[in-house]
Amino acid sequence: MPSETTVNHVVEFPGGYTRSVGPVIGRFLSELRDGRLVGVRTAAGRVLVPPAEYDPETGEDVTGEFVEVGPAGTVTTWSWVPNPAAEHPFDRPFAWALIRPDGADTALLHALDLGVFEAGAKPPKVLKTGMRVRPKYRAERTGTIGDIECFLPEVTMINSPGSLGYRLKGGRALDRFLEGIAEGRIIGQRCPVCEKVIVPMKGFCTRDGVPTTEEVELPDTGTVTTFAVNNIPDPRAPEVPFVSGYVLLDGAGLTMLTLIAGVPADQVRMGMRVKAAWRPREEWDRSMANIRWFEPIDEPDVPFEEIKDFM
Repeated sequence: MPSETTVNHVVEFPGGYTRSVGPVIGRFLSELRDGRLVGVRTAAGRVLVPPAEYDPETGEDVTGEFVEVGPAGTVTTWSWVPNPAAEHPFDRPFAWALIRPDGADTALLHALDLGVFEAGAKPPKVLKTGMRVRPKYRAERTGTIGDIECFLPEVTMINSPGSLGYRLKGGRALDRFLEGIAEGRIIGQRCPVCEKVIVPMKGFCTRDGVPTTEEVELPDTGTVTTFAVNNIPDPRAPEVPFVSGYVLLDGAGLTMLTLIAGVPADQVRMGMRVKAAWRPREEWDRSMANIRWFEPIDEPDVPFEEIKDFM
């Protein structure tokens, strides 16, 4: 009776299988060992990469003229591998891609490393036909296609931390305003035309364009007119998210930009009554930092109709 047992036969070459690569492929592999990519030119003028001994379109012998190409190239098509197998070059998701080196007319197949992704991940948005890539060569090369470890995307963006420090010298009006802040007072100036009190004082009325000299001390209470919730950290803010908003001080004719805290960000609202939260007296200097922020007080909200002209 015939046996139903299946036997798999494996033919192995323990010492490896040695073959001649010929002058064309040999030149290609030798250049790889030296960290260069080359193609070969056909009689029709096309550059083949990887090189072949014959023109695949006509079957004619190639010219024997070798052309250095790349190293950068363009992805012509790709296939994402979300769950690599043991024999794959990476143990995390990657892509196989056909990459046409600059100066070549054909493309070579190689692995494309796009970073670290969890198993099963979907292809990233940066992976697309036309993306620019460059080879990553191994430190130790032996003259095989594996001398290119993989291809990597060209650098298109960098994160460059920066900081700009500057000293601001105020004019007479701002200097006087900060002098008042250093004393715990908020001082504005009244316009002689529209009679609105401008704070912080500017030395002129932005509406009528006339100089202002009459000083008016204002209380440190006011009303929120407009505001924004911010999710980018700021060293002046108590936490993220925080609120920056315009506050109309009682008696003022212009709003003042400040932080609003002491209440969850989602509870800040237009018309909310607030009061300045001053730092301890020993920390005061000639700076608006003397006021940490404005925080709510137990007073009814101001109706929208009364603040709509200050939006």
